[in-house]
Amino acid sequence: MTPAGQAVLALLEGVVSGLVLALTALGLSLVFGVMRVVNVAHGDFFMLGAVFAWYVTTATGSFPLALLAAPLAAAAVAVAADRLVLRPIGYAPEPTIVATIGLLYVLQQAVLSVYGPYARPVPEPVAFRVDLPWFGYSGYKLVVAAAAAALLGAAWLLITRTRLGLYMRATQQDREIAQAFGVPVQRVYAAAFGLGAALAALAGVLIVPIRQAHYLMGLDALLLSFMAVIIGGIGSLGGTLAAALFIGLVDGALSVFFSPTLARIAASLVVVAVLVARSGGLREVRG
Repeated sequence: MTPAGQAVLALLEGVVSGLVLALTALGLSLVFGVMRVVNVAHGDFFMLGAVFAWYVTTATGSFPLALLAAPLAAAAVAVAADRLVLRPIGYAPEPTIVATIGLLYVLQQAVLSVYGPYARPVPEPVAFRVDLPWFGYSGYKLVVAAAAAALLGAAWLLITRTRLGLYMRATQQDREIAQAFGVPVQRVYAAAFGLGAALAALAGVLIVPIRQAHYLMGLDALLLSFMAVIIGGIGSLGGTLAAALFIGLVDGALSVFFSPTLARIAASLVVVAVLVARSGGLREVRG
């Protein structure tokens, strides 16, 4: 392949990866911004979306049904976890980290026990090829990019243009004042945790025909999401989206020209550089 073809391929792969990562990382940033909870189990909601998609498409043959059912199921699991685990410990920072680590292992082991240790494929719901001057490119990947962009837009409208979004933003700014003005903070927390899980699960459903479903696939999603949130500013939704697209482009370019392993190393070094550049360490940025 010519250098021009490699550059186009790197750009396409980077955009697809970046948009899917943005969808996943947006959920993580939302949970931290509203609840001040570092959800270490976030990547496993991505994994649950992929696994639920495999179950639904295997049982019914309907990928659109999986796209609807998987995020709802993941959101239900998240709301139950909020009610049974996070709320009783008062959303305190250190206990919630330990609790979500425990949730991570519970979800992984539950899926391993029921689903098994093997990676399982999901057929592409639309299979076509886009012929470019340098190569043929998967049409489904372009569909994934468009769907992820549409879902990001819908999530942004929900957060910025609805009553629920107003409640979330008010709670993010000051929980006590929001509660004094009648905002049902406990319900807002449950909704934020459920929405964050649903966004991650949607990303998992979209990507599973490309990467296959596996009970450990949430680890990479968690790592890259944390990178996006840290680079973009903890709690900043706009910054997280921009950082996710940047990481996706870097990952896509290095994966095409060099190797996926080098791409992960480079992304990690970028995070280290951002942390070193901030004299105060991690800082919260509200967006």
